[in-house]
Amino acid sequence: MKFLNQLKWKHVLAVVAGVAVAGSVMAVSTDMSREAIAERIKPAAKVRLAGEESTQATASASQEGDRSGEQVYNTACAACHTSGVLNAPRINVAGDWEERLTQGMDVLLEHSINGFNAMPPRGGCMNCSDDEILAAIEYMIEDI
Repeated sequence: MKFLNQLKWKHVLAVVAGVAVAGSVMAVSTDMSREAIAERIKPAAKVRLAGEESTQATASASQEGDRSGEQVYNTACAACHTSGVLNAPRINVAGDWEERLTQGMDVLLEHSINGFNAMPPRGGCMNCSDDEILAAIEYMIEDI
């Protein structure tokens, strides 16, 4: 019985000591300044709807300079347009592009910028300029 009482007190003391240490560590490591709190609760991301102009995407594109159609294709378009994933028109396959091209290049560019069917806006290349998107389209149809 005496052993159990000693064991219980050891556990109680261990728990109290643990809580005290954890509380002091938490108090030391938690900065409660307005700046620190604002940093901890700031949004993790921003929502952008299709068709809205992204100032960050425009700024990134202008910083990087215009990429060639081939560069944009290789980084953003090839994943779907090489094999025709989800009915994406394959690069330089006339039959895949025929119906799309009859609508005109303006419609094709609009669909590419705003997204169409399974294709996300800008084909997922959110830092591509409109001119780079157009260059990628022209690259994909240049041998047709």
